[in-house]
Amino acid sequence: MNSTINSQVIVCYELYFESLLQPGRGLAFPCDAEGHVNMDAMSARARNNYLFARALVGIELDIPRVRTT
Repeated sequence: MNSTINSQVIVCYELYFESLLQPGRGLAFPCDAEGHVNMDAMSARARNNYLFARALVGIELDIPRVRTT
């Protein structure tokens, strides 16, 4: 018997904005491997939080980085 195991690894990414005031805390949003966030797929609350995070880069949040989940 010849059985083949098809194992696929699904990698998910998030764009993470770490807090400058409270290291270890931050905001994360689903994205692709290049850091592109699909704002059309977000709820209104998530979209507002994402725009808020972008506005606070350098003030309260660090430059975002892409990380795997």
